[in-house]
Amino acid sequence: MTIHHKMRDDCVPRSAWLGRFQKVRALSESLARDLHPEDQTVQSMPDASPTKWHLAHVSWFFETFVLVPHLPGYAVAYPQFAYLFNSYYEAAGARHARFARGLITRPTVDEVAAYRARVTDAMGELIATAGEAAFAAIAPLLEIGINHEQQHQELILMDILNLFAANPLRPAYRPSAGVPAGTAPDLTFFDFPGGIFEIGHDGTGFAYDNEGPRHQVLLRPYRLASRPVTNGEWIAFMEDGGYGRPDLWLADGWARVQAGEYTAPLYWEKAGAGWEAMTLSGQHPVDPAAPVVHVSYYEADAYARWSGRRLPTEAEWEVAARDMPVSGNFLEADTLKACALRPLPAGPVSGHPAQLYGDVWEWTQSPYVAYPGYRPAPGALGEYNGKFMSSQMVLRGGCCATPDGHARATYRNFFYPHQRWPFAGLRLAEDA
Repeated sequence: MTIHHKMRDDCVPRSAWLGRFQKVRALSESLARDLHPEDQTVQSMPDASPTKWHLAHVSWFFETFVLVPHLPGYAVAYPQFAYLFNSYYEAAGARHARFARGLITRPTVDEVAAYRARVTDAMGELIATAGEAAFAAIAPLLEIGINHEQQHQELILMDILNLFAANPLRPAYRPSAGVPAGTAPDLTFFDFPGGIFEIGHDGTGFAYDNEGPRHQVLLRPYRLASRPVTNGEWIAFMEDGGYGRPDLWLADGWARVQAGEYTAPLYWEKAGAGWEAMTLSGQHPVDPAAPVVHVSYYEADAYARWSGRRLPTEAEWEVAARDMPVSGNFLEADTLKACALRPLPAGPVSGHPAQLYGDVWEWTQSPYVAYPGYRPAPGALGEYNGKFMSSQMVLRGGCCATPDGHARATYRNFFYPHQRWPFAGLRLAEDA
């Protein structure tokens, strides 16, 4: 794959590169710190992967795409790991089936940790000793590898929550008493003018290839909500029969309702007169003021229809976000903030929506397709994004499990419209 990076990599000290790399590696390991070996081996569903697999896969990525081609004398100690821990890179060779990753009881958790340490040490040697010309070729791959591991940090949290939610004991990943229920600010809408705008990455700093090329879009005047939809508002939708009205649903979504798959957001359970939800900090009463999370695109679209509004397009979202600071409830160092438990911030900021980043990814009505002029790079890394540009929908903004520094206005996350295990919610839009 290609990346956009105007800043010259040789202007960044090697010590800074090494520090970033080591910080990301340490965060991944801290996410697994409180998990037992049994927790790290089980796979809760075909879409999820065991924690142990994630930790090994990101190491395989550095080994395959950086160390083997660029560190003289580096020898692969475990050739069979390429089969076990390749995800979807056809050009990199055969691989173990995704749905069967939970059957990989060997290597053990300790052996994967040793593999990670070996790769981390070799990467440190490469960063420190590569000549200037060699490092100029290595730096873009190192940048991709760092961002790739950050993506898997979020996946680790998504997947462990899905696993623990399936356990009748409802174990807490990081026990917490939760956040006291707050009061959501009033829902208001902000006007944005129509016109011709440029969206997509401008080439400054890192971006994935699917964020470009930068191009023009035509927007009609629109209005965007000041905050995401809350749990309390979602409960009103449910109590008004939202899951029982076919006129609100796209056909594929309604088929899932009819099949009993959708009756409430994922991880919600009825508790007396109210609701409880499984979270990374354990099972807690649903906070009406917090953003609703773990809903599919189909559910988000049905809610928007029920409200008399719609989901924004990804272009509308990006134009609204382009002048806002990237700040929110992100994953930081060893601090896991409460996902979808923290009440919404109060009030708008400088005439814009109060918060566009953090807490929950926000479904848009835009299909995940290539921007005009997009071409995937040749080779295995060209498979990173381009081959998935079919049948998926774009989400914007980041969530509480997104590593700090990983979000930006042009970032295009994508999932299939039926999927609910991402930390995904919604923000309403309407035509002006």
